[in-house]
Amino acid sequence: MIEKGGDVKEAGDLTKEDLVAFEVEMAQLFEAAQIHAPVHLSGGNEDDLIRIFQHVKPTDWVFSTHRSHYHALLKGISKEWLKAEILAGHSITLNNREHKFFSSAIVGGILPIAVGVAMTGETTWCFVGDMAGSGGIFFECYKYAIGHDLPITFVIEDNGWSVNSPTKEVWGSKLSSYEYLRQYPHVGSGKWVTF
Repeated sequence: MIEKGGDVKEAGDLTKEDLVAFEVEMAQLFEAAQIHAPVHLSGGNEDDLIRIFQHVKPTDWVFSTHRSHYHALLKGISKEWLKAEILAGHSITLNNREHKFFSSAIVGGILPIAVGVAMTGETTWCFVGDMAGSGGIFFECYKYAIGHDLPITFVIEDNGWSVNSPTKEVWGSKLSSYEYLRQYPHVGSGKWVTF
C-alpha cells in the first residue's frame, strides 16, 4: 500500500510544475485544433502520482488508462516522444515497449493484460479510474492476483466521476449484505445422484 501524506520528492527529474506545464501545453494545442483526436487531460493528482512513481522502477511495467500523460512522463518517457504521439492522435493509446508502458482507452481493458504480464513474474503497476475500479473485471483481476500472489499493484485514481456523471450516482453508494452458513454445496444436495 502506498501511504498518502508526507513530503513529496521529485520523481526522476520531473516536478509537479513540469507535469502541469505539459498538460497546459497539450490543452492549448488541442484548443488550437492541432490534435485531431480525443485528449484526456490530468490535473490535481500530481503530488499523489509523484509519490507513487517513487516506487516504480524502470524495469516495472505500467498499465494506464486513456488519461495517461502523467503516467508516461513519470515512467521516464521523453516529453518530445509523448508530445509527438499525442499530436499524431495517440493520446488515449500510448504504448512504449522500451519503457514497459501500455495504455488503452477501453475502460478496464488493461486489467487482464496487466494480470497476464504479472503472471510472468514481471513487477506490474495497473492504474484505473474509479469507474473501472467499480466494475466486475476489476474485482476478478484483483482477486486472481491476490489468490496467486502476483507482483502487481492496482492503483484506483478516484476523481469522483464516471465520464461526466458522479461515480456514486452511476454505481450507487449503498451496499446491503449479510452472512449465513451454507446448508448445501454449490450445486446439488451433497449426495451423489445418478440420472
